[in-house]
Amino acid sequence: MRRIGIDVGGTNTDAVLIEEGKVVRAVKAPTSEDVTTGILDALKSLGSTGVLGGKRIDGVMIGTTHFINAVVQRRHLTRVAALRLGMPASASLPPFCDWPEDLAELVRGGVWMVEGGHEYDGRPFMPLDEAAVTKAAQEMKAKGLKSVAISSIFSPLDNSHEKRAAELVAAVIPDAIITCSSDLGRIGLLERENAGLLNAALADLSRDTIAAFEKSIADSGIAAPLFITQNDGTVAEAHQARRLPVYSFASGATNSMRGAAYLSGLADAMVVDVGGTTTDVGQLKLGFPREANSVVKVGGVRTLFRMPDLLSIGLGGGSHVSLDPLKVGPVSVGYRLLKDAVAFGGKQLTTTDVAIASGRLPIGDKAKVAHLDAATCQKVFAEAARLAEEAIDRMKTEAGDVPLIAVGGGAFLIPDKLPGVSKVIHVEHGDCANAVGAAIAQVSGECDQIFRDMTRTEALAAAQGIANDRAVAAGADRATLSTIESEDMPLAYLPGNSVRVRVRVVGDVAAT
Repeated sequence: MRRIGIDVGGTNTDAVLIEEGKVVRAVKAPTSEDVTTGILDALKSLGSTGVLGGKRIDGVMIGTTHFINAVVQRRHLTRVAALRLGMPASASLPPFCDWPEDLAELVRGGVWMVEGGHEYDGRPFMPLDEAAVTKAAQEMKAKGLKSVAISSIFSPLDNSHEKRAAELVAAVIPDAIITCSSDLGRIGLLERENAGLLNAALADLSRDTIAAFEKSIADSGIAAPLFITQNDGTVAEAHQARRLPVYSFASGATNSMRGAAYLSGLADAMVVDVGGTTTDVGQLKLGFPREANSVVKVGGVRTLFRMPDLLSIGLGGGSHVSLDPLKVGPVSVGYRLLKDAVAFGGKQLTTTDVAIASGRLPIGDKAKVAHLDAATCQKVFAEAARLAEEAIDRMKTEAGDVPLIAVGGGAFLIPDKLPGVSKVIHVEHGDCANAVGAAIAQVSGECDQIFRDMTRTEALAAAQGIANDRAVAAGADRATLSTIESEDMPLAYLPGNSVRVRVRVVGDVAAT
């Protein structure tokens, strides 16, 4: 296995070559405003070391913050036609009803609600009004809307109405990009619908971004398939990621956690990933990030689909430092570190300047930060450690001391001893753990739905089959699939021996 892993962070774009399970070379390049230039620079830097040498590359794995940043920063979003199947019951809370108004104004291209959907026991709630769907599609076409999000009541239990509505819309708007909520979310109409609406809003950005990634790889002379990292610590083939870009939300932090597990050899530990702008704290279970089990807000929008359980704070290698009164972060110079930081000729004092002045980092011009004495440096480091300690304590799930793996380019801010931590582990190549996590990632598939009129064994087997098929569709080798999560819950309030089953599988990337 020979793979290149790339992670595009707010400050740096990291690239690593992993060959036969070992990190052969790791490089960094400043993240560019257009992002793809940073990727090209990182690939060129990797190639200039001679480690590629015409070797066959099995895959290029890229982690990007493009899509979540678009939502948070309200940029590059597509106007969406929202089609809900659930009338007359769901009229009181229409699509976008719980969105921040500024974001809704950008994304809401129109709302159509028609009869359809299913009951909680799988029976049709109302027959699908196909004529109304077709009429809605004609109105969408007249408005020039080409990105459509379709949601239906209890579609994770029975998605037939969503799929039929998608066929009817496609018949009227052949070039429409259609998102069905049942492909994304779990039980809970508004949150699942929101995930579908966000996905649809990213349709154009997803197409353009992934095309730019493919061009960057081709321009670098590398002939290898492209994979995009997902927010559960796995990857998906480019075509799958293009269709479901929301699955890449928070993938940078999960890459770092997977990389931390790989580099340290620990499958269960706390991880603190200190980047240039933010610090993410999470917990590893069986080598994968612990998932959030509750509603997760993205850019102010409530969603309920797989997301890592993370706490992010404004602390990083580019964090602004104020000495009087003492304050570290949350503002950061980001990718302008090499221009704005004092040690590089800029005027903004950062944590990196303090690390250079204290001798922790052998970069920049130490003479430019000679005015920072040891006592001042120690105060800044103590404040950074306090912020990290507080975040780690909030994310722990047990009272005792736990091991902590410190990774990321700003890991120099994490001291060797912290209260509540049994040992702090700094790993080789830890500053590129995100790219390592991308390079070693597997492919996943998940099923989370209700099964009726089945025994528990039959329901588990059915869910397993669905999860396996989804993993293979995302690019996994079926022969390597293994189950990493399986849970089932009998639903006493539903008729017909109903059980909710959630299964997640992972497998190696299929050979091309």
